[in-house]
Amino acid sequence: MNNYVYIRTGLPELTPDWKESGRKLEDYLQEIRELCSKKDNEVIDLVEDGFDPDKIGVDFYRKATRHKLAFIRDFFTFDLNVRNAKVRYLNHELKREAGKDEICLLDPEDPDYGEDTDFEEAEELQEILVGKDILARERAIDDLYWDKIDELTTFHYLDFESILGVIVKMKIVGRWLQLDEQTGREMFRKLVDEVRGTFKGVDYKSDEK
Repeated sequence: MNNYVYIRTGLPELTPDWKESGRKLEDYLQEIRELCSKKDNEVIDLVEDGFDPDKIGVDFYRKATRHKLAFIRDFFTFDLNVRNAKVRYLNHELKREAGKDEICLLDPEDPDYGEDTDFEEAEELQEILVGKDILARERAIDDLYWDKIDELTTFHYLDFESILGVIVKMKIVGRWLQLDEQTGREMFRKLVDEVRGTFKGVDYKSDEK
């Protein structure tokens, strides 16, 4: 039987600006995996797949948004909404066909097929997307993710779903730990590449010098 209380209390209290000191995030993740069952590790595999552009698509989101664990269902529903909102924004900015490259989980025969999926944070996200500073924009989007994780784990203190929340936060923190200011701005200058390579090669410029 998994000792979720022991695992959770041994994890760091992460903040968006958390810095590694001694132990690395990968060390914590490895420890979590070693203390979890095979079944739980399969769920962790699914979470990690959600941060791998090569594994994200209709099949992934169908599996994740129908998962028995509420955290997995709700987080990746939110993630899909954010990704599609970003695609819609890029389509508009790049004057591409409306709806192109969005991921829709509905059957084409469904009467709601093709309709925009609204979500609670949609208006706030739109305000972020029109920002001029690409790096600041990405940080603000990650802040939305962070707040969503906190919301979804509010009543999950020392259980498996609280551990999954920490793992997702680790993935967010880990991305920023790999970047300094210069490499970060260069990476996010290629923001359009994030959507599974759809827009590679497009010259999308910010106003920064």
